[in-house]
Amino acid sequence: MPLVEDNQCDLVFYTNPWSRGQVVRWMLEETGVAYRQVVLNYGEQMKTPAYLAINPMGKVPTLVHEGKVVTECPAICAYLADAFPEAALAPPFYDRAAYYRWLFFAAGPLEAAIVNRLLKVEVNDEQQAMVGYGNYDKAVDVLAKVVSASSYLAGNRFSAADVYVGSHVIWGLQFNSLPKRPEFEDYAKRLMDRPAFIKAKAIDDALGDTLKAAAQD
Repeated sequence: MPLVEDNQCDLVFYTNPWSRGQVVRWMLEETGVAYRQVVLNYGEQMKTPAYLAINPMGKVPTLVHEGKVVTECPAICAYLADAFPEAALAPPFYDRAAYYRWLFFAAGPLEAAIVNRLLKVEVNDEQQAMVGYGNYDKAVDVLAKVVSASSYLAGNRFSAADVYVGSHVIWGLQFNSLPKRPEFEDYAKRLMDRPAFIKAKAIDDALGDTLKAAAQD
């Protein structure tokens, strides 16, 4: 099992089970490499001077690998794919056009469209040229088209892009921030059947139960 308690482990994962750390957990489990977790509660633990020295934003997830700090989920996913090439989670460099394209589409236009929708931020016709996603419906249509075009985003081979974009789709279906379209449901099911996803979810679910029980004591 990649998750270890060895304090000498040079891959350290700062997270909370109810955060986007779930994305990075899944990615870590896909790599199969050993990592150590540091669980931080929301609030004071994320705002201590020691943690702010690592991540000045005071949020999770954060990855520290051999002393190097990586933040932001898409960056962490891409970094882990390159740091551990034996896991084959990134296409060869000459074949990364779709991999980079959809990884950063999700990190930019798609996330902005979804968040603005949840916050009830309305973008009128004149303002659509100013935002990277145009409008929510357009971003959703583009996403639906790409996830149904082939088994995975970078062709027929699973990659880190599927971890990140797939997480958007899985959560979007769960929390109704994306419509329940067949394209999304088929893609999500394909990803949720992966052993690494199942293992990562079980770890975070158990960790969440532990934190809930501790808060009730």
